[in-house]
Amino acid sequence: MRLNDFMQKNYPQLELKPPLFYSWPTGIRFELGIPGTFSDALYAQKCYKRAIALFEAVHSPADDTFIVIDVNDFYNGKNLKRQLKNFPPYVKKSLLFTLQHQELPYIFPEDNEEGIFKTHRFILQCKTSDIKYAPLLKAICNQDLGLKPRLFHRVYFINMNRKTIFHVYDDRGCDLLAASSDSIRDIYQKYNDWILDYDRPAIDKVFL
Repeated sequence: MRLNDFMQKNYPQLELKPPLFYSWPTGIRFELGIPGTFSDALYAQKCYKRAIALFEAVHSPADDTFIVIDVNDFYNGKNLKRQLKNFPPYVKKSLLFTLQHQELPYIFPEDNEEGIFKTHRFILQCKTSDIKYAPLLKAICNQDLGLKPRLFHRVYFINMNRKTIFHVYDDRGCDLLAASSDSIRDIYQKYNDWILDYDRPAIDKVFL
C-alpha cells in the first residue's frame, strides 16, 4: 500500500504537517523535555529515554512502517542531493533503492508569499526492525539542543498495522495519532504521567 492510499483510508482529510495533535480528534501529546532539569546533559538523556520508550511501546519489530522525512527546499534544489543522506545512517542500505520522492508545495504557505519554496517528501516503507530508531530519535531531539548528530527535518513514523502516526517535533514533545482510540488506550494508560498537562483535558475526553 502506498502512503497516500493509507492516509486516505485511515486519516481522511488530514494533512501530514505539524501540529498534528490539533489536526486530528484522536491523539496524545506527550512531554519529552522536563523543564528545570539540573543539567543540559541530564535534560537530553531524559528526552531520549521518553522518546525511545514511547516509540517501542507503539511499534513492534515486525510492524510495517512508513518513515516520512519532509525537507524544505530554500535553494531551488541545490541542496537536495545532500539531503538524501538523511536516511542511510538510520536504515538498512539495501532498502534505499525503494525510497520514494514527492515534490510538494511548501508545507507552510503563509511563509511562502512568492511561491518559491518547495517541500520534498521522502518515503521509505519497511519493517520497524529495519530502523535504527534510537539514534534517529536522538538526532531529532538534538535539533535545538546544540548537540550532534542532529536532524532538523520533520520525521513521521506511520505504523500500518496499528494505524498510528508518531511524530517527535523536537526535544519538547511528540504527538501520537491513531485511527481509533482503542488502538492507543494502553499507551494512554501506561504513560499517562508523561502527557502534556496543557492538553490533558482534551486528551482525557478521548479515552474516558
